[in-house]
Amino acid sequence: MSEAVLAPAAAVRRVPGRWADPALWLFAVLTILLVLLVANPILRLVWDSFHTADGAWSLDSYVQALGRARHLQALLNSLYLGAAVTVLALALGVPLALAVSRTNMPARGFTHLSVLAAFVMPNFLGAIAWILLAGPNAGWLNRLFIEVTGADKGPFNIFSFWGLAFVIALYTYPLIYVFTKSALDLVSTELEDAAAIHGAGKFQTMARVTLPLVLPSILGAAILIFLEAIALYGTPALIAIPARINLATTQLVSFFQYPLQVEQAAAFSMPILLLTVVMLALQRRLLARRGYVSVSGKGGERRPFDIGFWKWLLLGYSVLVAALAVVMPLVILILASLSKAWGRGLSPGNLTLANFHAIFFEQLTVRSALVNTVLYSATTAIICVTLGICVAYATQRRITPFPAFVQFLALAPVAVPGLVLAIGLYSAYAGPPFSLYGMGALIVVAFTTRFLPIAVAASSAGVRALNPELEEAVRVLGGGRLTVLAKVVVPLLKKTLVGAFVLVFVICTKELSTAVFLTGPASRVVSVLTLDLSEQGNYEILAAMGVVLVVIVTVVVAIGMKLAGRDFMLRRG
Repeated sequence: MSEAVLAPAAAVRRVPGRWADPALWLFAVLTILLVLLVANPILRLVWDSFHTADGAWSLDSYVQALGRARHLQALLNSLYLGAAVTVLALALGVPLALAVSRTNMPARGFTHLSVLAAFVMPNFLGAIAWILLAGPNAGWLNRLFIEVTGADKGPFNIFSFWGLAFVIALYTYPLIYVFTKSALDLVSTELEDAAAIHGAGKFQTMARVTLPLVLPSILGAAILIFLEAIALYGTPALIAIPARINLATTQLVSFFQYPLQVEQAAAFSMPILLLTVVMLALQRRLLARRGYVSVSGKGGERRPFDIGFWKWLLLGYSVLVAALAVVMPLVILILASLSKAWGRGLSPGNLTLANFHAIFFEQLTVRSALVNTVLYSATTAIICVTLGICVAYATQRRITPFPAFVQFLALAPVAVPGLVLAIGLYSAYAGPPFSLYGMGALIVVAFTTRFLPIAVAASSAGVRALNPELEEAVRVLGGGRLTVLAKVVVPLLKKTLVGAFVLVFVICTKELSTAVFLTGPASRVVSVLTLDLSEQGNYEILAAMGVVLVVIVTVVVAIGMKLAGRDFMLRRG
């Protein structure tokens, strides 16, 4: 009898403790990794802003960075630019979202694909294309105007404040479209029918019922556009600097010229960081109010409005936006890439394939930049998706201690503009003990830190939608947390993860702000090389490089659409 009693007791003593689960150790390592990726550069940025190069506590950096009229004017100019871009992006995105989601406009699929194409198009390539199109002297549109009208000069000048705002808006309006369309897709037609029963016309119903219901989402997207505009560096570097428009981002880069002034750059970035945090908090409050869009939560029945003749005007507008954002820039880039000298225009004697031959077989720098861009983007996307699903599973299922803190760390980079984050990463990892400056590893670290929130948000939404009973069944049969994650969660969320991979990959290929301070001669990416080639005036090679990059990204997006569905951009976290 005593042996029978002792046997179960011994078995109880042999039950492994909570910390014997290898999954817990894995998630603990992930937490430490998040601290290194996110907290370390941000804290180092704040530290440097309050210290001298020798490590002594001081406010001199703030006095130098914020005490000059030129620096304050740069901040004000960025605020003006953010407001102008936001207004233009709203004018582009909201009508297209209404047309695709709520009306019987023809070719709605074409409009949706044109928005996706504008998202895929790197903004720095769009800026180069519009320099070729609307440069004040040799721009093709101005030359066409002069030939047709006989005028002395053309009317277009992209090197101006509104030219800069126009180009930025062309490649940021897809965010307005995504937020607005996603919200409109939840609005039930029953609500609009109720307004019609009470005598409201179609446009009155849209103005007084439909748009107010989605206004929080529109304003939330507008805040993101504003923050993107004030933090963008690529397009301002190509257009604002030649136009002698001093902006916050171009001023930040000037601190990294000789002599190096990292502490002043950190201090100058603090107002931008604080503004971003405040605006994102406001955006979160606005989006938290969107629960009244639908009583059922599923949106109910949705029927497109028959808007009569207006549908053709909307179609014309959508074609115009597609032409401005995608068709015209791509055409000019292709023509320039096939030209011996882009300024000579389109003629048989000016056509050549030598530019493509040069970037593949002669220009080692360009070929290396293309390879680096694809390699770093793919590596970053894989790491982000892997970390994202692990963090999402650990926090949503509350496996790791302090899940709210872990999720906050993973999402915190959203509140840090790319250029500001790059300064923090430079301070944290460029020197000893890491000494990663100029290495590809630092670019991957920077991209991973910046875009991890995309994968975490997408994965968290997917994990929340899974029934935990599926996972518990595996646990009952003896499977551990890692088995559940690998055999159940990942296969079920395959489309979500593929969509996150494509999004991160595409955005990495376009990223310049984070990379501009961190690349070296051997780790240069296409976005950074674009600035160098544009300064040299080598637009033919630059255009060929851009065309190859667009083809690569388009192929990746096409594969992603095949695997994850056409609307992977519209999946909301």
